[in-house]
Amino acid sequence: MENELTMEKAEELLAGKEYKKLRRILSEMNEADIAAILDEMENEDAVKAFRILPKSIAADVFALLDVEYQRYIILSLSTSEASSIIENLMADDATDLLEEMPANIVKKILANASPETRADINHLLQYPEDSAGSIMTVEYVDLKRDMTVQDAITRVRVLGLDSETINICYVLDRERLLVGTVALRYLLIKQPGEIIGDIMNDNVISIKTSTDQEEAARMFQKYDFTAMPVVDNENRLVGIITVDDVMDIMQEEATEDIEKMAAIIPSGDKSYFRVGVLETFRKRMPWLLFLMISATFTGAIITRYENALAAYVILTAYIPMLMDTGGNAGSQASVSVIRALSLDEVEFKDLFSVVWKEVRVAAMCGTVLASANFVKLMLLDRLPVQIALIICVTLVLVVIFAKTVGSVLPMLASEVKLDPAVMASPMITTIVDAMSLLIYFNLITHVLRIAA
Repeated sequence: MENELTMEKAEELLAGKEYKKLRRILSEMNEADIAAILDEMENEDAVKAFRILPKSIAADVFALLDVEYQRYIILSLSTSEASSIIENLMADDATDLLEEMPANIVKKILANASPETRADINHLLQYPEDSAGSIMTVEYVDLKRDMTVQDAITRVRVLGLDSETINICYVLDRERLLVGTVALRYLLIKQPGEIIGDIMNDNVISIKTSTDQEEAARMFQKYDFTAMPVVDNENRLVGIITVDDVMDIMQEEATEDIEKMAAIIPSGDKSYFRVGVLETFRKRMPWLLFLMISATFTGAIITRYENALAAYVILTAYIPMLMDTGGNAGSQASVSVIRALSLDEVEFKDLFSVVWKEVRVAAMCGTVLASANFVKLMLLDRLPVQIALIICVTLVLVVIFAKTVGSVLPMLASEVKLDPAVMASPMITTIVDAMSLLIYFNLITHVLRIAA
């Protein structure tokens, strides 16, 4: 169809200077689809296409773009054009963008913004990063307890267009304390003369401005809300958080945890191709260097027991299997515990219970693995029974140790206010590798009576 637009067709229309046709096609598309196409285009073409957009949808498309594209577009626009975009964004989206911009650009943009927009953005900028206050929006519909339903509907009509959501309205007293909520559907089905105080829900669940954004996301998940009010320490309503913001938070936190578990310094909200080679190098190199240096301890352990290896060279062939199995077992435990910590399913006080569970699981896993391995060692490798038993006993002990470490380290990290994800696969694997060798070689030297 003529109105179906792809990134290639958009670039073709730009190259042919068919701006009117492109504008017409874009004006008939969904904002999310337009943003997806702009995100695929080269920076300069994306700016050209964005300038073509009708003003009625430009701000909505802009809010859906990748952060790097937002920055590039804002820096490419004139100050007045950039200020116009900021004016039409929700306050929380505008604040997120300006936090990433150079200070001199922010100053110019805010200087051209309306006093109301400037006040809203400055208000949000005062809250700590990653707090509920920093991600809330100040655009919402507030009502008074003594209003009638008809008065409330009139106020929704006045404030609704500039509000993040009108599905839930917030009832405040004269001191702006949050006393209740009213769903829009109740306003529509109640009689015009009924009083808001009589029909509101006074059992309000709210979030403090200082609450961590990850905790705020968990509250959304727990209560299955689409929006939640944010209050200060005196229970005064200062903003709301909507579910679209929570989805962004969950994606950011999940990405950050995955990167930490893979021994990568978090890259923020940049997409893969938006992170340059040098930046990627800087984020990966520190952990690789640390893990490489720590891995030299395993080499030192092998050197320490070279006599045992010289006497039974065949034992060397089973070192990788023991180390890999231990690392995998530790990773399984750490991932399970980190997830439980992030969902508040366990706390540090549950440490003994967690360890006891993981030890029992490890004993069963280790026994099954050792049994299967023993059959293989006897039938295929044809090792002496004594050597096979040493390998299998080591395997059981390594799995138990690995799962214990994998469960304990994340909980200790959480207790001392470190991110448990830091204690995931790479760190645990390094520790388990060294301990696997120590267990293995000590069993060899004691059972076979070989001098270390």
